[in-house]
Amino acid sequence: MFQHTIQNRWGRLLLGVAGSFLYAFAVNIFVVPMGLYTGGLLGVAQLLRTLVYQQLGIVGGYDFSGILYFLMNVPIFLYAYRSLGKNFLISSLTCTATSTLFLSLIPALPEPVVGDILSNCLVGGILTGVGCGFMLTCGCSSGGLDIVGLCLEKKGSRFTIGRFNIIFNAALYGLCGLLFSVSTMIYSIIYTVFSSVMLDKFHQQSINVQVLIFTKDKQAELADYIIKDLSRGVTYWTGEGAYTHQPVQVLCTCLSKYEINELRDVILKIDPHAFITTQEGVKVMGYFPKRLG
Repeated sequence: MFQHTIQNRWGRLLLGVAGSFLYAFAVNIFVVPMGLYTGGLLGVAQLLRTLVYQQLGIVGGYDFSGILYFLMNVPIFLYAYRSLGKNFLISSLTCTATSTLFLSLIPALPEPVVGDILSNCLVGGILTGVGCGFMLTCGCSSGGLDIVGLCLEKKGSRFTIGRFNIIFNAALYGLCGLLFSVSTMIYSIIYTVFSSVMLDKFHQQSINVQVLIFTKDKQAELADYIIKDLSRGVTYWTGEGAYTHQPVQVLCTCLSKYEINELRDVILKIDPHAFITTQEGVKVMGYFPKRLG
């Protein structure tokens, strides 16, 4: 059901908004009550908020980091307009706006839900990673480093979004360690690692998949679909079944995990008896465009 939903434009947008809610919920319920920093642009906004509160002597009060985060995203969206396209930026602006709204409306708990700080890091990291992964898989984003990471991926960088987040946040948390406490830095890093790993696992467009298709006589139709409809390259050759000693056509192509379900459905329509194998996480060198969905 999830795969069919993300093939629909409005379904993708609704799932993206749901992902932004999950992200904001996890931040305000599991991360903020522990005095941790989420990392990325929101982490920078939280750091600036804390410094302003310290200078003004404010204890508690309204958390304006969500609004500050939205304002900081404006130049990033302007930078990414050419690289990522109009449709992606419109969807991302929607999710960034809803993330800001949810961060402002969902009250941060005064006390953590779970007393154990590591448990909060684990749960908060998993939920924020899943929320951001949903948004990216649905062809949108909550802004910030996700946008920068996508631009790097589109330009052929070896950085995934999760890896880029970890590197940026290492510098941010080093600053937190100098300004506040080493324990705050360490637990914030643990949270970010969990979040970044989950983000990479759920961001299907960043997962490369190699597909081998075994068919008797439908290789031309299958190759035509892969080339024309998916705009992916494909190679096929003739093999021989070891048991039957009958000729079989083997097609090989690489695409993203996001595209695999659409390909599978078409393969089974063209040749219901086709045999398909997939291998995730393959490294692809050469011309292989990254797509947002």
